[in-house]
Amino acid sequence: MQDIIKDSLKKHISYSEYTELMTQLVADESTTGADKTEALINYTKLNERRMKRWDKTIKLSEDAKTKIAQYKKPTTWLVLTESWCGDAAHVIPAINKVANENENINLKLVFRDENEALMNQFLTNGGKSIPKLVMIDDETGNVVNTFGPRPSEATKLVTDYKETHGVLTPEFKEDLQRWYNKDKGQNAIADLLQLLDV
Repeated sequence: MQDIIKDSLKKHISYSEYTELMTQLVADESTTGADKTEALINYTKLNERRMKRWDKTIKLSEDAKTKIAQYKKPTTWLVLTESWCGDAAHVIPAINKVANENENINLKLVFRDENEALMNQFLTNGGKSIPKLVMIDDETGNVVNTFGPRPSEATKLVTDYKETHGVLTPEFKEDLQRWYNKDKGQNAIADLLQLLDV
């Protein structure tokens, strides 16, 4: 496991590099990942706009900032993502806001399709769902915890809907987008504070 993580860390990019790449992909009418379909290219365009909006509008409360500041262990947050992933566009800006508050948290992003061995270690219900945050203790190299692909409340919405209807419909996906827009990153932030145990 540690070798797989080390291999993936060699390929990481920072959050600012990720947002720059998103802008470039939009200009090039392209997308990350193995499939360069028109649909995924369009999702990348949509997600670039979402991320820019969230970078400006997601706020950390003073209470959250105080708690984050209490975290003392040097830790890497290794996040699997792709530019076309809607959940990633909503969640990763919140992850970045939290990581920016504490120099002990080092956020590194890698692409799912380029890191299959890593992704296969962190499946969600057998699927390669992203974003997936892998929390690594820098001292030991051990995986301490994980988060994702969605905040806890959104996960419950998805699980409940699947149990009732079997599949996620386009209408439900629109409802989920509305949930993200209303929540403004706060559920993800609360989940990340639990991850830090502060």
